[in-house]
Amino acid sequence: MEVKFQGQTMRAEIGGELDHHRAEGIRAKLDGAFDKSACRHIVFDFSKVTFMDSSGIGMVIGRYKKAEERGGKCAIVGMNGEMTRLYKISGLQKIVGSYASLDEAERAMGGGGLGE
Repeated sequence: MEVKFQGQTMRAEIGGELDHHRAEGIRAKLDGAFDKSACRHIVFDFSKVTFMDSSGIGMVIGRYKKAEERGGKCAIVGMNGEMTRLYKISGLQKIVGSYASLDEAERAMGGGGLGE
């Protein structure tokens, strides 16, 4: 996992499997980085995630709540077909937007500075 900051946005680039074995460790790293930053928004780049289960959904929801407390938003970029299915079934799409690119997410979030 790699965390990048730009403007008021923290971007988490996550790879591999996002399951119950890894979700807690990822959550702790993201919370530590977000808490130390002045960021309001969080973007999850899932383009390198190969598998996600409900633990991944829970991790995203928890980070959404942290961003919301700061008046920010969350977005997801790069989900594969199975992740998109889980995203829709879980109802996550009602609170966290999904976008095809970082530029698209940036526009939807009001130009929060996501691109390189």
